Amino acid sequence: MSVREFVVLGTASQVPTRHRNHNGYLLRWDGEGILFDPGEGTQRQMLRAGVAAHDINRICVTHFHGDHSLGLAGVIQRINLDQVPHPVTAHYPASGQKFFDRLRYATAYRETVALTEAPVAADGVLASGATYTLEARLLSHPVESFGYRITEPDGRRMVPELLARHGIKGPDVGRLRRDGELNGVTLDDVSEHKPGQRFAFVMDTRLCPGVDALAEGCDMLVIESTFLDADERLATDHGHLTAAQAARVARAAGVRHLVLTHFSQRYTDPADFEREARAAGFEGELTIAADLARVPLPKRG
Repeated sequence: MSVREFVVLGTASQVPTRHRNHNGYLLRWDGEGILFDPGEGTQRQMLRAGVAAHDINRICVTHFHGDHSLGLAGVIQRINLDQVPHPVTAHYPASGQKFFDRLRYATAYRETVALTEAPVAADGVLASGATYTLEARLLSHPVESFGYRITEPDGRRMVPELLARHGIKGPDVGRLRRDGELNGVTLDDVSEHKPGQRFAFVMDTRLCPGVDALAEGCDMLVIESTFLDADERLATDHGHLTAAQAARVARAAGVRHLVLTHFSQRYTDPADFEREARAAGFEGELTIAADLARVPLPKRG
C-alpha cells in the first residue's frame, strides 16, 4: 500500500532549543523518500523518527545556511556506510556548489553509493517520472534559496454507478483501464477526472512570486513562519515570513493543509502561531510542526 506522509525531524530556525532540533524533513511519497534541508543533528533525529538511510532517494536543499545544510555531511556518510542499494540524487542551489563540495567531503570515508549531484540554477522542472514531477522556484533570502514543489500527474477515477450502467465488472474493469476502450465503452464513459496531489516545501524567504507559485492549489504546503506579526519588520529585514503572512499565502492559494515550521527561539508558545494563522483567515487543516511528528498528506477527494 502506498504511503504519503511528511515526517518532521527538526523545526528550529537558526538556533536549536531544548525541544527543537535544527531543520530536517522527510517526505514519504509511495516508495520514495525525499529529504529536505538536513540541518545539524538530522542523522540522530532520523534514528528517533524511524527513518533509515535506505529511505532516502533524493535530498533537496533550499539554501546553504547552516540550520538547513550542516547535517548533509553526516547524512551522506550514513548513506554510504549503510550501502544504500539505489542511486540518490541531491538538488541544491548551484551558487552554493562550493558549500556542497565541502560538506560532501568534510571528512574521510569510503564512497559506496552513486550520489548524483543535480544543482538548481533557475526555476523549472528538476525531475519527472510516473508518480510525480519535481520543480523548483527561486525565493527571496539574503543567500540564493529555492523552494520545491511535487506534483502528481492527473488521473482518472472509476465511478461504480457508471460501470454498472455499462455492465462492466470484474476483470473487465482492469482491461478498460489499461486499454482505454472495451466493447465500444471508453474510459471517459465510466470515469471522472482525478487531479493529482500537490505538495510544496517553502523555507527561508520573504514574500515573493516564487512563494505564491509554489503554494498554488497545494494539498499540503510546508512553509516557514520564523516570526509572529509583531516582528514583521525583523522578518522582512532577515528574509523570512511571519505566521500571518504564511497563512494569507495559503488562503489565497487554496491550500488544504498548512504546516508551519522553522520557529525562532524567541517564541516559547507554539499556540501563538496557530492563533495568528487563524486570525489571518486560513480555515483549512493546520499543523504547527513539532519534532518527530508525522503528518499524513490529505487524500484527494
